[in-house]
Amino acid sequence: MFVEIITPGQTLFSGEAKLVQLPGAEGSFEVMQNHAPIIALLQAGNVKVKDAENKDLFFEINGGVMENLKNKLIILAE
Repeated sequence: MFVEIITPGQTLFSGEAKLVQLPGAEGSFEVMQNHAPIIALLQAGNVKVKDAENKDLFFEINGGVMENLKNKLIILAE
């Protein structure tokens, strides 16, 4: 799936990923290929991205919102 992590000042990540783990407002959750469409609020914490090469990448956010639709996940983070 294609993943973008965007802050007001920069793009933290843009590329293919196998898995994304997110700090949801109601608890952490994961999104993988072919996940059902979802929009969720995020709280402060770490976003874990397992990229196409199976490397784990971590990005610290202060909250935000995410949308997953048709294998495109966009995270608008603070």
